[in-house]
Amino acid sequence: MSFDVRQVADAVLYEGYVLYPYRASAQKNRSRWQFGVLMPPDYAVADPSEKSMTRAECVFTHAGQPTVEVTVRFLQVQRRRTEDPAPSVWDEAVEREIPVIVTSPRLLGEGFTREFVIPGGEEHETSTGTLVVRRRERLAGSVFVHATPLPGPWQAARLTVGITNQTNAATGPVTRDQALPSALVAVHMIITISGAAFVSMTDPPEWALGEVAACENIGVWPVLAGPPGCRDVMLASPIILPDHPELAAQSPGELFDGTEIDEILTLRTLALTDAEKDAARATDARAAALIDRVEAMDAPTMEQLHGTIRAVARPEVPWWDPEQDASVSPATDAVVVVGQRIARGSLVTLRPGVRRADAQDMFLAGRTAIVEAVLTDVDDAAYLAVSLADDPDEDLRSAHGRFLYFAPDEVEPCGP
Repeated sequence: MSFDVRQVADAVLYEGYVLYPYRASAQKNRSRWQFGVLMPPDYAVADPSEKSMTRAECVFTHAGQPTVEVTVRFLQVQRRRTEDPAPSVWDEAVEREIPVIVTSPRLLGEGFTREFVIPGGEEHETSTGTLVVRRRERLAGSVFVHATPLPGPWQAARLTVGITNQTNAATGPVTRDQALPSALVAVHMIITISGAAFVSMTDPPEWALGEVAACENIGVWPVLAGPPGCRDVMLASPIILPDHPELAAQSPGELFDGTEIDEILTLRTLALTDAEKDAARATDARAAALIDRVEAMDAPTMEQLHGTIRAVARPEVPWWDPEQDASVSPATDAVVVVGQRIARGSLVTLRPGVRRADAQDMFLAGRTAIVEAVLTDVDDAAYLAVSLADDPDEDLRSAHGRFLYFAPDEVEPCGP
Protein backbone atom coordinates (compact mmCIF):
# COMPACT_ATOMS: atom_id res chain seq x y z
CA MET A 1 0.00 0.00 0.00
CA SER A 2 1.33 3.44 -0.92
CA PHE A 3 2.79 5.39 1.98
CA ASP A 4 1.29 8.58 0.54
CA VAL A 5 -2.17 7.01 0.71
CA ARG A 6 -1.54 6.13 4.35
CA GLN A 7 -0.55 9.71 5.15
CA VAL A 8 -3.75 11.09 3.67
CA ALA A 9 -5.79 8.36 5.37
CA ASP A 10 -4.21 9.25 8.73
CA ALA A 11 -5.20 12.88 8.21
CA VAL A 12 -8.78 11.70 7.63
CA LEU A 13 -8.61 9.41 10.66
CA TYR A 14 -7.68 12.23 13.04
CA GLU A 15 -9.62 15.09 11.45
CA GLY A 16 -11.30 16.88 14.35
CA TYR A 17 -9.70 14.59 16.96
CA VAL A 18 -8.85 17.57 19.18
CA LEU A 19 -9.62 21.16 18.20
CA TYR A 20 -7.79 24.41 18.88
CA PRO A 21 -7.11 25.57 21.62
CA TYR A 22 -6.55 21.85 22.34
CA ARG A 23 -7.84 21.97 25.90
CA ALA A 24 -10.38 19.58 27.37
CA SER A 25 -12.15 22.55 28.96
CA ALA A 26 -12.83 24.19 25.56
CA GLN A 27 -16.53 23.99 24.70
CA LYS A 28 -15.96 22.71 21.15
CA ASN A 29 -13.81 19.85 22.47
CA ARG A 30 -16.87 18.60 24.32
CA SER A 31 -18.62 17.97 20.99
CA ARG A 32 -16.03 15.95 19.10
CA TRP A 33 -16.34 12.85 16.94
CA GLN A 34 -18.32 14.29 14.02
CA PHE A 35 -16.74 12.61 10.97
CA GLY A 36 -17.54 9.07 9.88
CA VAL A 37 -19.29 8.02 13.10
CA LEU A 38 -21.21 4.71 13.03
CA MET A 39 -23.35 4.46 16.14
CA PRO A 40 -24.68 1.18 17.57
CA PRO A 41 -27.88 0.20 15.74
CA ASP A 42 -30.25 0.73 18.68
CA TYR A 43 -29.07 4.31 19.09
CA ALA A 44 -29.29 4.99 15.34
CA VAL A 45 -32.90 3.83 15.38
CA ALA A 46 -33.71 6.18 18.25
CA ASP A 47 -31.87 9.12 16.63
CA PRO A 48 -32.45 9.27 12.83
CA SER A 49 -29.67 11.87 12.48
CA GLU A 50 -27.15 9.11 13.24
CA LYS A 51 -26.39 6.00 11.19
CA SER A 52 -24.99 2.56 11.98
CA MET A 53 -23.78 1.70 8.47
CA THR A 54 -21.80 3.25 5.65
CA ARG A 55 -21.38 2.18 2.04
CA ALA A 56 -18.94 2.98 -0.76
CA GLU A 57 -19.72 2.20 -4.39
CA CYS A 58 -17.48 2.76 -7.39
CA VAL A 59 -16.90 1.41 -10.90
CA PHE A 60 -13.92 -0.54 -12.19
CA THR A 61 -12.88 -2.28 -15.40
CA HIS A 62 -11.14 -5.64 -15.27
CA ALA A 63 -9.50 -8.35 -17.33
CA GLY A 64 -11.55 -11.20 -15.86
CA GLN A 65 -9.87 -12.12 -12.55
CA PRO A 66 -9.94 -9.06 -10.24
CA THR A 67 -8.99 -9.25 -6.56
CA VAL A 68 -10.03 -6.58 -4.07
CA GLU A 69 -8.28 -5.81 -0.79
CA VAL A 70 -10.18 -3.56 1.62
CA THR A 71 -8.60 -2.02 4.71
CA VAL A 72 -11.30 -0.65 7.00
CA ARG A 73 -9.88 1.90 9.43
CA PHE A 74 -11.53 3.62 12.38
CA LEU A 75 -10.97 4.85 15.92
CA GLN A 76 -12.20 3.06 19.03
CA VAL A 77 -13.13 5.54 21.74
CA GLN A 78 -11.14 5.08 24.95
CA ARG A 79 -12.68 6.94 27.88
CA ARG A 80 -10.14 8.24 30.37
CA ARG A 81 -11.25 9.08 33.92
CA THR A 82 -9.35 10.60 36.80
CA GLU A 83 -10.73 10.92 40.32
CA ASP A 84 -8.09 12.81 42.28
CA PRO A 85 -7.32 15.65 42.82
CA ALA A 86 -10.15 16.74 40.50
CA PRO A 87 -12.50 14.37 38.63
CA SER A 88 -12.21 14.63 34.85
CA VAL A 89 -13.27 12.70 31.74
CA TRP A 90 -11.60 12.79 28.33
CA ASP A 91 -12.04 10.59 25.28
CA GLU A 92 -8.86 9.26 23.74
CA ALA A 93 -8.78 6.93 20.76
CA VAL A 94 -7.18 3.67 19.67
CA GLU A 95 -6.57 3.00 15.95
CA ARG A 96 -8.19 -0.12 14.54
CA GLU A 97 -7.90 -1.85 11.14
CA ILE A 98 -9.93 -4.66 9.60
CA PRO A 99 -8.35 -6.21 6.48
CA VAL A 100 -10.52 -8.06 3.97
CA ILE A 101 -9.33 -9.78 0.76
CA VAL A 102 -11.86 -11.07 -1.79
CA THR A 103 -10.80 -12.94 -4.94
CA SER A 104 -12.58 -13.02 -8.27
CA PRO A 105 -15.01 -15.99 -8.01
CA ARG A 106 -16.65 -14.79 -4.83
CA LEU A 107 -16.20 -11.07 -5.61
CA LEU A 108 -18.22 -11.31 -8.83
CA GLY A 109 -20.49 -13.99 -7.40
CA GLU A 110 -22.30 -13.97 -4.06
CA GLY A 111 -19.90 -11.53 -2.41
CA PHE A 112 -18.08 -11.89 0.91
CA THR A 113 -18.95 -10.82 4.45
CA ARG A 114 -16.46 -10.67 7.31
CA GLU A 115 -17.68 -10.16 10.85
CA PHE A 116 -15.25 -8.73 13.38
CA VAL A 117 -15.02 -8.12 17.12
CA ILE A 118 -12.83 -5.56 18.84
CA PRO A 119 -12.40 -6.55 22.49
CA GLY A 120 -12.98 -4.10 25.30
CA GLY A 121 -10.58 -3.52 28.13
CA GLU A 122 -9.62 -1.45 31.11
CA GLU A 123 -6.22 -0.22 32.30
CA HIS A 124 -5.28 1.51 35.53
CA GLU A 125 -2.35 3.85 35.88
CA THR A 126 -1.09 5.99 38.74
CA SER A 127 0.68 9.16 37.66
CA THR A 128 1.95 11.79 40.14
CA GLY A 129 -0.39 10.39 42.77
CA THR A 130 -3.45 10.44 40.46
CA LEU A 131 -5.35 7.29 39.52
CA VAL A 132 -6.11 7.20 35.79
CA VAL A 133 -8.59 4.63 34.43
CA ARG A 134 -8.89 3.97 30.69
CA ARG A 135 -11.85 1.93 29.53
CA ARG A 136 -12.86 0.59 26.11
CA GLU A 137 -16.15 -1.07 25.23
CA ARG A 138 -16.40 -4.23 23.15
CA LEU A 139 -17.21 -3.47 19.50
CA ALA A 140 -18.71 -5.71 16.84
CA GLY A 141 -19.33 -5.15 13.16
CA SER A 142 -19.23 -6.53 9.66
CA VAL A 143 -17.69 -5.73 6.27
CA PHE A 144 -19.46 -6.73 3.06
CA VAL A 145 -17.69 -6.72 -0.34
CA HIS A 146 -19.39 -7.50 -3.65
CA ALA A 147 -19.00 -6.59 -7.34
CA THR A 148 -21.91 -6.48 -9.76
CA PRO A 149 -21.06 -6.94 -13.48
CA LEU A 150 -22.32 -4.09 -15.66
CA PRO A 151 -23.72 -4.36 -19.19
CA GLY A 152 -21.71 -3.11 -22.14
CA PRO A 153 -18.47 -3.94 -23.95
CA TRP A 154 -16.11 -2.44 -21.35
CA GLN A 155 -16.04 -5.46 -18.96
CA ALA A 156 -16.88 -3.22 -16.05
CA ALA A 157 -18.40 -3.86 -12.63
CA ARG A 158 -19.78 -1.87 -9.72
CA LEU A 159 -17.94 -2.49 -6.45
CA THR A 160 -19.89 -2.24 -3.19
CA VAL A 161 -18.19 -2.12 0.21
CA GLY A 162 -20.50 -1.85 3.22
CA ILE A 163 -19.58 -1.48 6.89
CA THR A 164 -22.08 -1.98 9.69
CA ASN A 165 -21.75 -1.40 13.43
CA GLN A 166 -23.38 -4.38 15.14
CA THR A 167 -22.45 -3.51 18.71
CA ASN A 168 -25.07 -4.22 21.35
CA ALA A 169 -24.92 -1.09 23.49
CA ALA A 170 -26.52 -0.57 26.89
CA THR A 171 -30.30 -0.81 26.81
CA GLY A 172 -32.56 2.08 27.70
CA PRO A 173 -32.39 5.77 26.80
CA VAL A 174 -28.83 7.03 26.43
CA THR A 175 -27.25 10.28 25.31
CA ARG A 176 -24.87 10.56 22.38
CA ASP A 177 -21.97 10.96 24.80
CA GLN A 178 -22.97 7.72 26.54
CA ALA A 179 -23.27 5.87 23.21
CA LEU A 180 -19.96 7.05 21.69
CA PRO A 181 -17.79 4.37 23.35
CA SER A 182 -19.83 1.81 21.36
CA ALA A 183 -19.34 3.67 18.06
CA LEU A 184 -16.88 3.28 15.21
CA VAL A 185 -15.36 6.73 14.68
CA ALA A 186 -13.78 8.29 11.55
CA VAL A 187 -14.60 5.20 9.49
CA HIS A 188 -12.97 5.13 6.08
CA MET A 189 -11.69 2.54 3.61
CA ILE A 190 -8.54 2.06 1.57
CA ILE A 191 -9.54 -0.17 -1.36
CA THR A 192 -6.85 -1.74 -3.55
CA ILE A 193 -7.63 -3.73 -6.69
CA SER A 194 -5.43 -5.99 -8.82
CA GLY A 195 -6.15 -7.23 -12.32
CA ALA A 196 -8.40 -4.20 -12.77
CA ALA A 197 -8.52 -0.40 -12.74
CA PHE A 198 -10.89 1.98 -10.97
CA VAL A 199 -12.86 4.69 -12.79
CA SER A 200 -12.80 8.22 -11.36
CA MET A 201 -16.05 9.00 -9.57
CA THR A 202 -15.59 12.76 -9.95
CA ASP A 203 -14.41 12.82 -13.57
CA PRO A 204 -15.54 9.57 -15.20
CA PRO A 205 -15.17 8.81 -18.91
CA GLU A 206 -18.29 9.39 -20.98
CA TRP A 207 -19.20 5.70 -21.23
CA ALA A 208 -19.26 5.42 -17.41
CA LEU A 209 -21.34 8.53 -16.63
CA GLY A 210 -24.58 6.62 -16.15
CA GLU A 211 -22.98 3.82 -14.14
CA VAL A 212 -21.21 6.27 -11.84
CA ALA A 213 -24.45 8.22 -11.34
CA ALA A 214 -26.17 4.97 -10.31
CA CYS A 215 -23.65 4.33 -7.51
CA GLU A 216 -25.09 4.91 -4.05
CA ASN A 217 -22.54 6.16 -1.52
CA ILE A 218 -23.67 6.56 2.08
CA GLY A 219 -21.48 8.53 4.48
CA VAL A 220 -18.32 8.29 2.35
CA TRP A 221 -17.10 9.32 -1.08
CA PRO A 222 -14.48 7.27 -2.98
CA VAL A 223 -11.67 9.03 -4.83
CA LEU A 224 -8.65 7.77 -6.74
CA ALA A 225 -5.67 7.70 -4.37
CA GLY A 226 -1.93 7.48 -4.79
CA PRO A 227 0.11 9.48 -7.34
CA PRO A 228 -1.55 10.97 -10.46
CA GLY A 229 -2.26 8.27 -12.99
CA CYS A 230 -2.69 5.57 -10.34
CA ARG A 231 -6.00 3.72 -10.78
CA ASP A 232 -5.62 0.71 -8.50
CA VAL A 233 -6.31 2.43 -5.16
CA MET A 234 -9.46 4.14 -3.90
CA LEU A 235 -9.82 6.07 -0.65
CA ALA A 236 -13.44 6.15 0.55
CA SER A 237 -13.54 9.03 3.03
CA PRO A 238 -16.25 10.73 5.13
CA ILE A 239 -14.61 14.01 4.06
CA ILE A 240 -15.01 15.04 0.42
CA LEU A 241 -11.60 14.93 -1.29
CA PRO A 242 -10.39 15.35 -4.88
CA ASP A 243 -8.83 12.53 -6.86
CA HIS A 244 -5.21 11.83 -5.84
CA PRO A 245 -5.27 13.91 -2.63
CA GLU A 246 -1.93 14.67 -1.01
CA LEU A 247 -0.54 16.50 1.96
CA ALA A 248 1.55 19.62 1.42
CA ALA A 249 5.23 18.82 1.86
CA GLN A 250 5.59 22.06 3.85
CA SER A 251 3.16 20.92 6.57
CA PRO A 252 5.31 19.89 9.57
CA GLY A 253 2.72 17.67 11.27
CA GLU A 254 -0.86 17.10 12.36
CA LEU A 255 -2.91 20.05 13.58
CA PHE A 256 -6.17 18.02 13.67
CA ASP A 257 -8.28 21.14 13.03
CA GLY A 258 -8.22 20.77 9.25
CA THR A 259 -10.53 23.70 8.50
CA GLU A 260 -7.71 26.08 9.41
CA ILE A 261 -4.64 27.16 7.45
CA ASP A 262 -1.44 25.71 8.97
CA GLU A 263 0.27 29.08 9.34
CA ILE A 264 -2.67 30.79 11.04
CA LEU A 265 -3.34 27.88 13.38
CA THR A 266 0.35 27.58 14.27
CA LEU A 267 0.60 31.29 15.12
CA ARG A 268 -2.59 31.12 17.19
CA THR A 269 -1.21 28.12 19.07
CA LEU A 270 2.04 29.97 19.79
CA ALA A 271 -0.04 32.85 21.16
CA LEU A 272 -1.49 30.68 23.94
CA THR A 273 -0.30 31.54 27.43
CA ASP A 274 2.01 29.15 29.25
CA ALA A 275 -0.88 28.11 31.50
CA GLU A 276 -3.08 27.39 28.44
CA LYS A 277 -0.29 25.37 26.82
CA ASP A 278 0.12 23.34 30.01
CA ALA A 279 -3.62 22.67 30.03
CA ALA A 280 -3.44 21.54 26.41
CA ARG A 281 -0.52 19.22 27.15
CA ALA A 282 -2.49 17.69 30.00
CA THR A 283 -5.50 17.10 27.76
CA ASP A 284 -4.04 14.46 25.46
CA ALA A 285 -0.72 12.96 24.43
CA ARG A 286 -1.29 14.02 20.81
CA ALA A 287 -2.14 17.56 21.90
CA ALA A 288 1.04 17.62 23.99
CA ALA A 289 3.14 16.51 21.01
CA LEU A 290 1.49 19.20 18.85
CA ILE A 291 2.29 21.97 21.37
CA ASP A 292 5.91 20.78 21.71
CA ARG A 293 6.35 20.62 17.93
CA VAL A 294 4.93 24.09 17.35
CA GLU A 295 7.12 25.60 20.08
CA ALA A 296 10.23 23.97 18.58
CA MET A 297 9.50 25.20 15.07
CA ASP A 298 12.38 27.24 13.65
CA ALA A 299 12.15 30.27 11.36
CA PRO A 300 12.80 28.42 8.03
CA THR A 301 10.04 25.90 8.81
CA MET A 302 7.65 28.69 9.75
CA GLU A 303 8.51 30.57 6.58
CA GLN A 304 7.54 27.53 4.48
CA LEU A 305 4.00 27.74 5.86
CA HIS A 306 3.59 31.25 4.44
CA GLY A 307 3.40 29.96 0.89
CA THR A 308 5.47 28.46 -1.88
CA ILE A 309 6.37 29.91 -5.26
CA ARG A 310 6.48 27.16 -7.82
CA ALA A 311 8.02 27.54 -11.26
CA VAL A 312 5.47 26.96 -13.99
CA ALA A 313 6.49 26.22 -17.56
CA ARG A 314 5.21 29.02 -19.77
CA PRO A 315 3.81 28.02 -23.17
CA GLU A 316 5.36 29.70 -26.17
CA VAL A 317 1.91 30.99 -27.11
CA PRO A 318 -0.26 32.28 -24.19
CA TRP A 319 -3.65 30.63 -23.73
CA TRP A 320 -5.42 33.88 -24.59
CA ASP A 321 -3.66 34.26 -27.96
CA PRO A 322 -5.81 33.09 -30.93
CA GLU A 323 -2.75 31.27 -32.30
CA GLN A 324 -3.00 28.85 -29.33
CA ASP A 325 -6.02 27.19 -30.98
CA ALA A 326 -5.78 27.14 -34.76
CA SER A 327 -9.38 25.89 -35.01
CA VAL A 328 -10.65 29.30 -33.84
CA SER A 329 -10.06 32.44 -35.90
CA PRO A 330 -12.33 35.38 -34.94
CA ALA A 331 -11.01 37.46 -37.85
CA THR A 332 -11.91 34.90 -40.53
CA ASP A 333 -14.65 32.73 -39.00
CA ALA A 334 -18.18 33.19 -40.31
CA VAL A 335 -21.79 32.28 -39.55
CA VAL A 336 -24.83 31.99 -41.81
CA VAL A 337 -27.75 34.34 -41.08
CA VAL A 338 -30.90 34.14 -43.23
CA GLY A 339 -28.93 32.25 -45.85
CA GLN A 340 -26.13 34.85 -46.03
CA ARG A 341 -22.54 34.50 -44.85
CA ILE A 342 -21.71 36.96 -42.04
CA ALA A 343 -18.06 37.55 -41.16
CA ARG A 344 -15.75 40.38 -40.18
CA GLY A 345 -16.64 43.53 -42.15
CA SER A 346 -20.26 42.53 -42.82
CA LEU A 347 -22.98 45.16 -42.26
CA VAL A 348 -25.93 44.03 -40.12
CA THR A 349 -29.05 45.57 -38.60
CA LEU A 350 -29.38 44.99 -34.86
CA ARG A 351 -32.59 43.27 -33.64
CA PRO A 352 -32.08 42.71 -29.86
CA GLY A 353 -34.05 39.70 -28.62
CA VAL A 354 -36.47 39.57 -25.70
CA ARG A 355 -33.95 37.64 -23.60
CA ARG A 356 -31.83 40.78 -23.22
CA ALA A 357 -31.46 41.74 -19.54
CA ASP A 358 -30.12 45.25 -20.22
CA ALA A 359 -32.85 47.72 -21.24
CA GLN A 360 -30.21 49.89 -22.93
CA ASP A 361 -29.93 47.26 -25.67
CA MET A 362 -33.48 48.06 -26.75
CA PHE A 363 -32.31 51.50 -27.89
CA LEU A 364 -30.04 49.77 -30.41
CA ALA A 365 -32.91 48.16 -32.31
CA GLY A 366 -32.71 49.07 -36.00
CA ARG A 367 -29.16 50.51 -35.79
CA THR A 368 -26.60 49.47 -38.39
CA ALA A 369 -23.43 47.80 -37.15
CA ILE A 370 -20.16 46.45 -38.54
CA VAL A 371 -19.15 42.91 -37.57
CA GLU A 372 -15.65 43.04 -36.05
CA ALA A 373 -15.25 39.34 -35.16
CA VAL A 374 -17.10 36.03 -34.95
CA LEU A 375 -16.53 34.49 -31.52
CA THR A 376 -17.36 31.11 -29.94
CA ASP A 377 -18.06 30.52 -26.23
CA VAL A 378 -17.21 27.42 -24.18
CA ASP A 379 -20.45 25.77 -25.32
CA ASP A 380 -19.51 26.32 -29.00
CA ALA A 381 -22.28 28.91 -29.41
CA ALA A 382 -21.41 31.69 -31.89
CA TYR A 383 -21.54 35.41 -31.01
CA LEU A 384 -20.88 38.52 -33.09
CA ALA A 385 -18.68 41.34 -31.81
CA VAL A 386 -19.96 44.50 -33.55
CA SER A 387 -19.39 48.25 -33.60
CA LEU A 388 -22.02 50.85 -34.51
CA ALA A 389 -21.53 52.08 -38.09
CA ASP A 390 -22.90 55.61 -37.46
CA ASP A 391 -21.28 56.39 -34.08
CA PRO A 392 -18.46 58.99 -34.41
CA ASP A 393 -16.64 57.66 -31.30
CA GLU A 394 -16.85 54.01 -32.26
CA ASP A 395 -13.30 53.95 -33.66
CA LEU A 396 -11.93 54.80 -30.20
CA ARG A 397 -13.88 51.98 -28.56
CA SER A 398 -12.84 49.56 -31.29
CA ALA A 399 -9.19 50.49 -30.80
CA HIS A 400 -9.51 49.35 -27.17
CA GLY A 401 -11.40 46.18 -28.10
CA ARG A 402 -14.69 47.39 -26.65
CA PHE A 403 -17.50 45.96 -28.75
CA LEU A 404 -21.18 45.12 -28.49
CA TYR A 405 -22.11 41.44 -28.56
CA PHE A 406 -25.12 39.86 -30.24
CA ALA A 407 -26.21 36.35 -31.11
CA PRO A 408 -26.63 35.55 -34.83
CA ASP A 409 -30.41 35.46 -34.46
CA GLU A 410 -30.36 39.05 -33.16
CA VAL A 411 -29.08 40.58 -36.40
CA GLU A 412 -30.25 40.88 -40.00
CA PRO A 413 -27.91 41.12 -43.01
CA CYS A 414 -27.93 44.57 -44.64
CA GLY A 415 -27.14 43.21 -48.08
CA PRO A 416 -25.35 40.50 -50.03
